[in-house]
Amino acid sequence: MGCRIGVVFSGRQSPGGHNVIWGLYDVVKAHNSNSKIIGFLGGTDGLFAQKTIEITDEALPSYKNQGGYDMLGRTRDQIRTTEQVKATIGTCQALKLDALVIIGGVTSNTDAAQLAETFAQLKCPTKVVGVPVTLNGDLKNQFVETTVGFDTICKYFLVTFGHHNSTSVLTKVNSQLISNACIDALSAEKYYYFIRMMGRKASHVALECALQSHPNMVILGEEVSVSKLTIFDITKQICDAVQARAEKDKYHGVVLIPEGLVESIPELYALLQEIHGLHNKGVSVENISSHLSPWASALFEFLPPFIRKQLLLHPGSDDSAQLSQIEIEKLLAQLVETEMDKRLSMMTVKRWSRGAATSQIGKPAVHMASVDLKGKAYELLRQNSSSFMMEDIYRNPGPLQFEGSGADTKPISLCVEDQDYMGRIKKLQEYLEKVKSIVKPGCSQDVLKAAVSAMASVTEMLTIMSSLSFSGQATI
Repeated sequence: MGCRIGVVFSGRQSPGGHNVIWGLYDVVKAHNSNSKIIGFLGGTDGLFAQKTIEITDEALPSYKNQGGYDMLGRTRDQIRTTEQVKATIGTCQALKLDALVIIGGVTSNTDAAQLAETFAQLKCPTKVVGVPVTLNGDLKNQFVETTVGFDTICKYFLVTFGHHNSTSVLTKVNSQLISNACIDALSAEKYYYFIRMMGRKASHVALECALQSHPNMVILGEEVSVSKLTIFDITKQICDAVQARAEKDKYHGVVLIPEGLVESIPELYALLQEIHGLHNKGVSVENISSHLSPWASALFEFLPPFIRKQLLLHPGSDDSAQLSQIEIEKLLAQLVETEMDKRLSMMTVKRWSRGAATSQIGKPAVHMASVDLKGKAYELLRQNSSSFMMEDIYRNPGPLQFEGSGADTKPISLCVEDQDYMGRIKKLQEYLEKVKSIVKPGCSQDVLKAAVSAMASVTEMLTIMSSLSFSGQATI
């Protein structure tokens, strides 16, 4: 008898969601052709209401390697309240599901983890599986090397393109087209592009695209947070780079900026928190500016009108700012242009920015993974930052490939981490082989005692470290 597996899309859409269903279908059918994959229409709303469709060979082909979640659809999803959990259990029991697969990001996998615990406590036989599918790449640990969709989003994602002081139009931009912007800047020799990347608190997309395309600068939110850089510090950094390039007769360049930078800049984050607090107290948008504290009011009045309007937007359901609506790249472009007017006689600015996107919801217990500022990928970026800034060594990774030699190309950040990890594994194996060659029948008692003592200590230490590492890691 085959198994019955339910699958639901949850949270923000991301590349790879359809392929997860495709892979699940192939594996389940390979084990037992009588098994069934049941999709829930409309995200968790469909899960609660038992709106289903059976996944079949006829339905899959048109969705293979296609982005979006349109095969099943989604809503502003969560499975958190008592009523929602009861409805989920009821659906699993009514449909006799052996497993429920929840496809989504940090918040969705938090819900999946909590739901699995609840099912176990209530002795519900349905197993709950969370699949990390998120474009931000911020759900990673020693068990999950990266998320489904991250590689694709770094190579192919949606942004809004706009000339300075002109109407924006919609286009598709990826690492390849960021490289095209670099070549455009190099060809015209008079433009600077400010490109706003996806990524809220974690800057993985900006880091990977920087490694792929070699822009002149990338501002990572994690760097700004650790160094507590102000908006003026960041402006000065960019202006110093522009001036240094100008001294070498280079009046063009590309700067990558993650959208989450807004919440990484201390004074802007504090201002947002104060504005959100006033929202929660019921103060109208028109009156918020008059209720700000003196320092916040001074900062608010300093900012351009378009940024003020965007900062006043109501926060999302998780109390976070609508980062996709805040044009941080336009603000930096204006501040840089103003400062460079004092330093240089000529400066023309172009900007690229990402269009609107759905905000995350909920307060996750599965913790987001930020860019590791001690990691190998960041170290690689820092090693090359000077040459990226001053030299035009732009790189074009080429178009997205589904088949052929380029189809399995990994993100650079992941390859660097893999090399370091596997290199250490190999080194450990070499040491173990050397121990085997020394400690064998016929070796002296002293060598044997030393080896046993040393291995006992190492084993005990590694056991403790492993248990601490596991207990301190978010469960998925």
